[in-house]
Amino acid sequence: MPLTYCPRSVIAAKARQSGLAAALILAVPAQAAAFADLDMLDRQVAAFTGAAVGQPGGALLPLDRRLRLQPCITGVALSWRSANRESVVIQCGDANGWRLFVPVRQSGTDAPAELAVRRGDAVAIAISGEGFTVSQPGEALQSGPVGAWVAVRPASAGRAAADTIQGQVVRPGLVAVPVP
Repeated sequence: MPLTYCPRSVIAAKARQSGLAAALILAVPAQAAAFADLDMLDRQVAAFTGAAVGQPGGALLPLDRRLRLQPCITGVALSWRSANRESVVIQCGDANGWRLFVPVRQSGTDAPAELAVRRGDAVAIAISGEGFTVSQPGEALQSGPVGAWVAVRPASAGRAAADTIQGQVVRPGLVAVPVP
C-alpha cells in the first residue's frame, strides 16, 4: 500500500469511525500502570507499622511521588531494617527488583531510650586521641542511654568533685572521653 499525505482532520475522522480513538484512550491508563503504585505502597507501610504517615510509629513522610519504580510482578515484602525499628524496607521480589528504605517517625517521649549506664555503675572510661586509647575503671555519676553525655569519675580520684569528667556512653559499662 503506497504512502500518501493525509491531513490530521481526515485521520481524526477515520479514527473516530473505526473506534481507534477508544483504543487510544484505553492505552493511556496502561501507560500510567507502567510504574509501581506509590499510594498502595504507602498503605502497605501504614498497615505494616500500624500507624498512618506522619503519626508516631508510622512513616515519616509519604513516598516521593517523583519515584518511577517498575511494577513488581511477584509482590513486595516489608520488614524492619533493624531492631530499632527506625525504618521499613520495601523489597520487590522480582529478579533485579528495587528496594526502598522508609524512615519511621519515632514516638518521642512515649518511649524513653533504655538506659545503658546508671548512676553508681562501675564503668570503663576510655580516653582516646589520635592513635591511642587508654582505659581505666571509674564510676558513673549520672544515668544515660547510648550516645548521652554523662559525668564520670575515675576510680583513682576518690570522692573529689573536681576530678569528674564528661564522657559519652558507648555501650553499657563503657564511657568514652575523646581528647582533641
